[in-house]
Amino acid sequence: MTSDRRDKGSQRIPIRFSDADDEPESAGSRPADVDAADPGNEESSEVDSADLFEGTEVESEDVTGGPDTAELIATRSELKRVEAENAELKDRFARRQADFENYRKRVERERTETYNRVAADIAAKLLPVLDNLKRALEAESSVEAAESDEFRHFLSGVDLIYKQLNGVLEALGVKPIAAVGEQFDPHVHEAVVTEATDDYEPDTVMQEIVSGYRLGDKLIRPALVKVATRK
Repeated sequence: MTSDRRDKGSQRIPIRFSDADDEPESAGSRPADVDAADPGNEESSEVDSADLFEGTEVESEDVTGGPDTAELIATRSELKRVEAENAELKDRFARRQADFENYRKRVERERTETYNRVAADIAAKLLPVLDNLKRALEAESSVEAAESDEFRHFLSGVDLIYKQLNGVLEALGVKPIAAVGEQFDPHVHEAVVTEATDDYEPDTVMQEIVSGYRLGDKLIRPALVKVATRK
């Protein structure tokens, strides 16, 4: 006769019992089936299927989690590589941008310096012409009333040329240096005459003999002036 013994979480194990009419083969021996049915030997004879399945599940998890873990590690490694590459590209871009900005500033500075140098050279060559026109106008203004209409028209034309030439210099950025009434400045003024007087404070420019000009911070020509001194 065969009966099934069920344990929670365990595999069904068939247990065979001998019939009551069966005779034992010997007094000192017992069938193996009877030993297996002995309640005292139940713990050793029965096999816990849950333990078997639990081990199988752990192994399955290891098998399933292995590729996922490897893929995760590979993804993190790739992410770190991309982040490092991105940081390097940003650093290179910042360096390139800084180099370009320095290049742009250097080119702009060189262009400005070149322009100022050329403009100053042109102005230096035009200033004597401007001085002569100014002297001519100042000399003829005293006798203009006694001259004919034609001569006055001629002086008007000279004055127009003088003003146009001044306009050209102003367009180049050339500006006259303030002189009369200003404190004498050896950086922009050149004293050619001094005069002791009480009409002006000492070291004050009394008269401008030749006009001075500058282009930005560059001095083209200092102003030749008369300076007052203490009496």
